[in-house]
Amino acid sequence: MKTALLVTAMMIAGLTAGFAAAVQAEDLDVGKLEFQSSCASCHGTDAQGNGPISNQLKIPPPDLTILAKNNNGIFPTNAVYETIYGSKTIPAEGIREMPNFGERFNPIMNLPHIVDPTYDELDPSRELREVVVRTRILVVIDYLSRIQQK
Repeated sequence: MKTALLVTAMMIAGLTAGFAAAVQAEDLDVGKLEFQSSCASCHGTDAQGNGPISNQLKIPPPDLTILAKNNNGIFPTNAVYETIYGSKTIPAEGIREMPNFGERFNPIMNLPHIVDPTYDELDPSRELREVVVRTRILVVIDYLSRIQQK
């Protein structure tokens, strides 16, 4: 069992390294792409809270380019991670209209989205799903940290 898990982890690491090399070779910004596909409809392509459906929300999405500015110049990585993942509630606002991406990004949750068959081929035991979820969230966080206003 441990050997199979190790082989699977090595395969995923190899694919990740290959993907990262391909992305770098083409100068693609994976974090920006993930943000555009998962967050921009509410937060806007510029991350300033002006997405095409932002006016339909009860609470306007925040400007994500001033997170560090509003936190004494320090990007609040952990708070952003918890918010995106869905483990952090926003008690002052009382509701959470933002999707719980910890579940949305997880390819084995019982949600109405397409499951990439590659995940099942690489990890039939489904033990590494959280790695996929965390990676997708972390690339968004990396992107957001790079677009902070000074």
